[in-house]
Amino acid sequence: METKSIMIVGVGGQGSLLASRLLGNVLLAQGYDVKVSEVHGMSQRGGSVVTYVKYGEKVYSPVIEKGEADAVISFELLEAARCLPYLKKGGKLITSTQQIDPMPVITGAAKYPGDLVEKLKAAGVETVAVDALSLAEQAGTAKASNVVLMGVLASRMDYPDELWQKALEQCVPPKFLDLNRKAFELGKNAQ
Repeated sequence: METKSIMIVGVGGQGSLLASRLLGNVLLAQGYDVKVSEVHGMSQRGGSVVTYVKYGEKVYSPVIEKGEADAVISFELLEAARCLPYLKKGGKLITSTQQIDPMPVITGAAKYPGDLVEKLKAAGVETVAVDALSLAEQAGTAKASNVVLMGVLASRMDYPDELWQKALEQCVPPKFLDLNRKAFELGKNAQ
């Protein structure tokens, strides 16, 4: 099996680490060699955060170069656009439609770009855009939008649901498990 690469991108505090742990657990349970990078970016300050997940028969490095990612999972729309160069031809983009103003927009030095979903699709990228924030709130908390997006990803990967459920049990504290299961299911059934 050739090595596959998935980038998980967002803004600090959106749950990139949990998402990469869930995905990593599922892939390990399928018998793949899995490498997950550290979270890169200013995760404590609302800055861009990128996590690389590579899996296959034998993986030597988690780093994903431009044009290598089979998929980009983005928790924020502008981050999706920023990471587009990393997608390989024919790669998939799964993104939340959530918009979080970066510092240049907050200070008035720039404007948040409009019509980003349309622009991403117009660039020829297979784009799945989901209102993950609303679905997470429907599940019980806005903080579960990361798990909603893992549900969207799971619906497009051919791995048994039991593996995802087991990963949730291993990665999510018991008191938040039911809420996260609901968020995951809402994501799986979106679009």
